[in-house]
Amino acid sequence: MFVILEAVMPVNSAVLAQAPASGFTMFLPLVLIMVIFYFLMIMPAQRRQKKVAQMLKELKNGDKVITTGGIYGTIVGLEDDAVQLRIAEQVKMKISRSAIAGLQTEPPKES
Repeated sequence: MFVILEAVMPVNSAVLAQAPASGFTMFLPLVLIMVIFYFLMIMPAQRRQKKVAQMLKELKNGDKVITTGGIYGTIVGLEDDAVQLRIAEQVKMKISRSAIAGLQTEPPKES
């Protein structure tokens, strides 16, 4: 009977000799994906977050900023967690430091 089964489904001795995959080799692709994810997603986000925190810490009177709501203004007062902006003549508003998206870039000067 074994001869008949071998004729229908031949037994490969190389397949039988292979050892089952170890736990480390099974998780290696998962570990590699996590390392790639860290370098492509998490590390750049941490760098960007540090730059924003440094910029918010270094704000001073006279800096021209843009808020997350798209309001352009000049800083006229600083507090621990708030900033007072002048957005027009005789118009000031108080906003949270975290609402500042960045500093205004100066347009290039034409020669």
